[in-house]
Amino acid sequence: MASLTAYLGLFLVAFGAATVLPFQSEPLLVGMLVSGQFSTVWLLVVATIGNVLGAVLNGVLGRFIDRFHDRSWFPVKASSLERAARLYRRYGRWSLLLSWMPLFGDALTVLAGVFREPWWSFLLLVAVGKTARYLVLAAATLGTQAAIGI
Repeated sequence: MASLTAYLGLFLVAFGAATVLPFQSEPLLVGMLVSGQFSTVWLLVVATIGNVLGAVLNGVLGRFIDRFHDRSWFPVKASSLERAARLYRRYGRWSLLLSWMPLFGDALTVLAGVFREPWWSFLLLVAVGKTARYLVLAAATLGTQAAIGI
C-alpha cells in the first residue's frame, strides 16, 4: 500500500510540475530512484504520464483562455502574448519537444492550446520530450550511483 501511495505522490507532483504550480518532479524522482525501493520502469512511466497529463491541462486551458485576452484582468500583457505567438508560429509544433523545460515549457503547452495544435501532434511531441527528459535524468542518476559504488 505504501508503494502505491508513493507512486500516486510521484504522479501528482509530476502532474503539478507540468502546470503553473510551483512543483518540481525531478527531486522526488531522483530520491525514489536512489532509494532502490521502486521499479525504475514504473517510476518513469508514472512520472511521464503525470507530466504529460499536466501539459494536456495547460493545452485545454490555452484553448479557452484566449477568449479573455482583451480583459483588464488577463495576466499576460498583449506584447508578451504577441511575442510568444511569433515564436510559436516560427517554430510551430516542433517547439513542443521543449515542453519539459521549466517555465518556458509550460507556456509552450498553453500556446499550443491557444493555436489549436491538433491533439495527436500535441500528445506525441510532448510525450517524446518529457519521456526523454526523465530517461536522461534516470540514466544520470543510476549511472552516477553505479560509478560511485552505491
